[in-house]
Amino acid sequence: MKLLIQRVIKASVDVDQQRVAQIDHGLLVLVGFGHDDGPEKLPKAVDKLVNLRIFADQKGRFQYSVLDQGKSVLLVPQFTLYASTSSGRRPDFINAMPPTEAEQLFNQFCGLLQQCQLQKLEKGVFGADMKVSLINDGPVTLMIEL
Repeated sequence: MKLLIQRVIKASVDVDQQRVAQIDHGLLVLVGFGHDDGPEKLPKAVDKLVNLRIFADQKGRFQYSVLDQGKSVLLVPQFTLYASTSSGRRPDFINAMPPTEAEQLFNQFCGLLQQCQLQKLEKGVFGADMKVSLINDGPVTLMIEL
């Protein structure tokens, strides 16, 4: 499981020119699943995400989590996090989990996050052609692999 986390001032997802998700001040999280991932990884991923100290204190040190600061989270399913570019010029996605299984895990992940008392939780549309917009804060971007 891979989480690409970006601290944002704002972020949104549009599908077919319609806004389907939007947050202010929080985290935009691109979520990808590989073949070896399963539901057993989800609680650890949720704990890591909501407790990751990625927001700065007055001295500029990363001291606060999304929960500490009452911020929002926007989740976007992103199978391309598992792209392999080791040979040729076209990425292959052989390491990505098949869509049906990945969608189930993504929905379970969203369900666990909904229990975390976030300020706001939004999500993109699995399998859709999404247009993601963001204003990265910092910029701060971290990759977590579980």
